Amino acid sequence: MTTRLAIIGAGLMGADHARIFAEELSGASLQVVVDADEARARRVADQCGAADAGIDPEAAILRGDVDAVVIASPDFTHAPLSKACIAAGKPVLCEKPLSQSSAECLEVLEAEMAAGRPFVQLGFMRRYDQSYVEMREALTSGRIGRPLMMHNFHRNVETPAADFTGTMAITNSAPHEFDVVRHVLGCEYASISAWQPRRSDTRVAPVVMVLETLDGQLVTIEVNNNAAYGYDVRAELVGEAGSVAMNHVAYTRTDADLSSGTAYEPDWRGRYAEAYRRQNRDFLRFVATGDFPATASSSWDGYAAAIVAEAGARALSNGTREPVQMIGRPDFYRRAAA
Repeated sequence: MTTRLAIIGAGLMGADHARIFAEELSGASLQVVVDADEARARRVADQCGAADAGIDPEAAILRGDVDAVVIASPDFTHAPLSKACIAAGKPVLCEKPLSQSSAECLEVLEAEMAAGRPFVQLGFMRRYDQSYVEMREALTSGRIGRPLMMHNFHRNVETPAADFTGTMAITNSAPHEFDVVRHVLGCEYASISAWQPRRSDTRVAPVVMVLETLDGQLVTIEVNNNAAYGYDVRAELVGEAGSVAMNHVAYTRTDADLSSGTAYEPDWRGRYAEAYRRQNRDFLRFVATGDFPATASSSWDGYAAAIVAEAGARALSNGTREPVQMIGRPDFYRRAAA
């Protein structure tokens, strides 16, 4: 079966998704690339062999020659376009976040449940990264015993925009950790606290969070969006009988001038290239079979990430330990995850 795709958004992520489906995975055909900048849409369409390009995402979703949709447009469009895909009966791979508003996430959940089946696979690709796969296996196999703590840090070279804030580190960067920790531990959160140290300049300082799970584990997350030296994400899972830690991913080491060193990626795309391939391959299976992937994030997971981020933003602003208060998980999403 060949899945005919519409790619909505032709920026960094949209172009990468288009390339992965066109060049690295079998079973996909690019029908149309859509972007508010028509020239950019046409450029990506031409580079990846898409049949068409345009500027109207809703029209692309409704096309008869489109079986499924990839949403990589700006964050504020994700929930409305996901609902449009649900209404059209077309599976969608939506980049994170589903929405930074938990209330808007609930609207997507309600639309999906009313439709009677899952349609939205959310792009929390770290679930597919081999490091986290092996961490989860170490836990589920019993090798490290009951989990006690999970330590995480997430460092970028510099902030993506001059007006980036500590709150945005929680709502825009940390959701990857919020989601993958839930996936690895199989947990939900009870509370979150957040702090920032003081920098000597005007750049946004790191944010450090401590989360408590409902099962009594502690989770630490550092997000440093001005780390300067490179893109660097690592984690350690500590159990009662052992621990498992993520290694820095580097294919070579250079020895020269009385020193030895390894390089860092400039951003996330190289570090998670294989995770994106695995995720997108799972999406094609989802479209073909209708069976929601066991590893993938759902709309429910998008809602959970938004709720935690909202509580984290309050914790940073108020200097308080904030409860994480979610609705009960609907049976619909328990079945989807089974």
